[in-house]
Amino acid sequence: MKVSVVIPTINEENTIGTVISQLKRIDDVEIVVVDTNSTDRTREIAREMGAVVLEQPERGYGLAFKTGFRHCTGDIYVGLDGDATYPADAVKPLIDLLEINGVDFISCDRMTLRNEVNYTMLHFVGNSVLNLFIRILFRYRMVDSQSGMWVFRSKLYPRMRHLSNGMAFSQDLKIEAFKLGLFVEIPVKYGVRVTKPKLRTWSDGFRNLAHIFIKRVSN
Repeated sequence: MKVSVVIPTINEENTIGTVISQLKRIDDVEIVVVDTNSTDRTREIAREMGAVVLEQPERGYGLAFKTGFRHCTGDIYVGLDGDATYPADAVKPLIDLLEINGVDFISCDRMTLRNEVNYTMLHFVGNSVLNLFIRILFRYRMVDSQSGMWVFRSKLYPRMRHLSNGMAFSQDLKIEAFKLGLFVEIPVKYGVRVTKPKLRTWSDGFRNLAHIFIKRVSN
């Protein structure tokens, strides 16, 4: 089956090559890098390594993925970051798990194997609060509702509704996946970030919390 990987980037020249190199070990893979105004060599490196590079000037985490998915042609969609914090070399075994077990959506859980170096207590508490409200409002139990690495069947995506253009896109995607198919979470080791973080912990956290209520009303 063809695999389509979407990677949103902003100034990831130090890590994007490593991520793409690991992904290219997958048979029949297309790699789509969606870049928002990088001022370094992110786009050039990605193109040199065979990725399709799309420019998305308007900033937005969900918007970047929406742009990327519109250009994907695979049977399996994969999303992860370009900063090498998620284990790109785990994508192939996750796809195997998807097929062997008849699963529709695999989300990678950073919480189970966390430590203070790669995932701080502040992020752990914030994620736990968001998990709690998703469980209360939707009756869906998640370990890591904010994870940005997923592997899922592309046929689910056109049926997903009310997906945020911002950071809440990740939790929206999982909520929709719960409704549409068999959803599982797999623990992965989250790496130490070497590039500047894009997440604004407090403001994005409160926005994601507010969006849970908005999504509940929309659904």
